[in-house]
Amino acid sequence: MKLTTHTDYALRLLIYLAIRGDDMPATVQSAAGHYGISGHHLAKVSQTLVQLGYVSSLRGRGGGLRLNRPAEEINIGALIRQTENLELLECFGPNSTCPIDPACRLKHVLWSAQQAFMQVLDGYVLADMIENREALRLLISGDGS
Repeated sequence: MKLTTHTDYALRLLIYLAIRGDDMPATVQSAAGHYGISGHHLAKVSQTLVQLGYVSSLRGRGGGLRLNRPAEEINIGALIRQTENLELLECFGPNSTCPIDPACRLKHVLWSAQQAFMQVLDGYVLADMIENREALRLLISGDGS
């Protein structure tokens, strides 16, 4: 299974916000610059994270983004379920047109594999992703050569 760029950037932004040591909110542009990714695309991702309640957006001078809840409460599997279309095949949805759908074993195998994938992700929270906070800070600041 391949995650979309949107989910990849959502995870990166959450990690960025979680490893920041200061109390100042982070801007989309600073996060995009540190990762070397599109600020425009990251702004769309940040809107999704605000709508889902993971991030707060503060307007005005000194504004920016900050985590809306502790990293220990942000489950990776839950985030991926909210940002990804998990219908691997057309037959995973309600409107399957495949004539062998009722007897298809492949569908069951792929569904089981997806469930196992998600079960692993459900076992992790954002705090687990930043246990090496200092190493991540060095790498993201460009000093971790």
